[in-house]
Amino acid sequence: MPLKIYNSLTRQKEIFEPINAPYVGMYVCGPTVSGESHLGHARPFITFDVVFRYLLHKGYKVRYVRNITDAGHFEEEGKVAEDKIATKAILEKLEPMELVQKYTQLYHWAMDQFNNLPPSIEPTATGHIVEQIEMIKKIIADGYGYEANGSVYFDVVKYNDVYSKKNQPYGILSGRNLEEQLDTTRELENQEEKKNKVDFALWKKAPAEHIMRWQSPWGEGFPGWHIECSAMATKYLGKKFDIHGGGMDLQFPHHECEIAQSTVCNHELPARYWMHNNMITINGRKMGKSYNNVIKLSELFTGNHPELTQAYAPMTVRFFILQSQYRGTLDFSNEALQASEKALKRLMEGYEWLKAQSFVGEAKAKDEALDLQLNKWIGELTEFMDDDINTAKVVANIFEIIPVINSLKDKHITQDAVATSTWNHVQSQLVVFIESILGLKVEAGANLEQLKGVIDLLIEIRKESKANKDFATSDKIRNQLMNMGIQLKDEKDGSMSYTFS
Repeated sequence: MPLKIYNSLTRQKEIFEPINAPYVGMYVCGPTVSGESHLGHARPFITFDVVFRYLLHKGYKVRYVRNITDAGHFEEEGKVAEDKIATKAILEKLEPMELVQKYTQLYHWAMDQFNNLPPSIEPTATGHIVEQIEMIKKIIADGYGYEANGSVYFDVVKYNDVYSKKNQPYGILSGRNLEEQLDTTRELENQEEKKNKVDFALWKKAPAEHIMRWQSPWGEGFPGWHIECSAMATKYLGKKFDIHGGGMDLQFPHHECEIAQSTVCNHELPARYWMHNNMITINGRKMGKSYNNVIKLSELFTGNHPELTQAYAPMTVRFFILQSQYRGTLDFSNEALQASEKALKRLMEGYEWLKAQSFVGEAKAKDEALDLQLNKWIGELTEFMDDDINTAKVVANIFEIIPVINSLKDKHITQDAVATSTWNHVQSQLVVFIESILGLKVEAGANLEQLKGVIDLLIEIRKESKANKDFATSDKIRNQLMNMGIQLKDEKDGSMSYTFS
């Protein structure tokens, strides 16, 4: 059975056929490192880690490119284009690259906690300013970009007029109609320099106070968000590559704009298959700062957030995400995470016991029905992964197998109930699927609940020290925790909170 993936571009499942097999090029939009990654970010990074792992398992030679946006990510609908990195650097009183380093390291730490494989290449936006400028120059030369007051914009209306006739309109990926966008896009302050309301920035003129700025043919400025990914994907994967991935929230405008830019420069759609994971909601509500329900990953791992009743280990979070097919909805709640925690513990205990066993000899099955059933469940694991990376069904099948393992462990069945060859097959395949493909592992190191308890105890000791004017002890606790990457914060109500930094 060949691998099939749902292509957002064609809105159907398609057999995966690489452009230049066995080589596969995959580009996934990485983080904007203006702050710490949160629970919502965990889903695409874990989803495409599993896609990467499964492609490797299938024997493909994969170049996985996942970028770091360390400049230029601004909201198109803001009154003034404010680079998120530069803005946050001012708030945190850090140099922009100091801020980038801080949050890039924190992001890498979180990816390690989730047991994600590193990408083949992790390019940064600031490291590819030259490539972005060259791409913008091409777009202008072809008549689809225009300069206005030191900024450069992409002419969406002209692009749509030309490429609609080639069955490649602006909106081909998201299904959005340009005429409706023109009618519904509101007028914005300081946007009069655009020809059309829907045009997006390729390059923005830097105001005098803007820290991050580069020389360009149009004056000093900084790149738009969308051009970064087009430039980096083209450089490392070529004009056309196999898979472009990201969260569903990036489908429009980010990926739509990427398609338009790259198509103009390279004269073809940039990727053959577009994959988008669905979002995570919290108790049925969209995650957002306005709802005060954004949970940072360090908060998730320590339980230090009002929405959390306890800390959750990284493998519990990974397992929670893998229990749903990546395109399905996924609602976070403490009850759901606690259920995942218990289920994962049961799974790993059964799996670790089976892995430690040695099955020798050539015994045939005494219970042929059970033997057939075990082989069926194991055989279906590949079928489910080949059916658009359906980890939910893979996990469900593994949970059918775990009770059989436990029955053997508890001596409710004897080893010869099933053929020796079947036990060995189950054992080897579970190693492949649980560890190599799903990326699950037994948590190492201290129990997170115990770690939280130790930190809380140190906070109490520090409070007592401050109350007794023993500032030497108080400062020592704060400084040593900071050296270990745990930052204390004195709240206005007299309490203390902490984050991993």
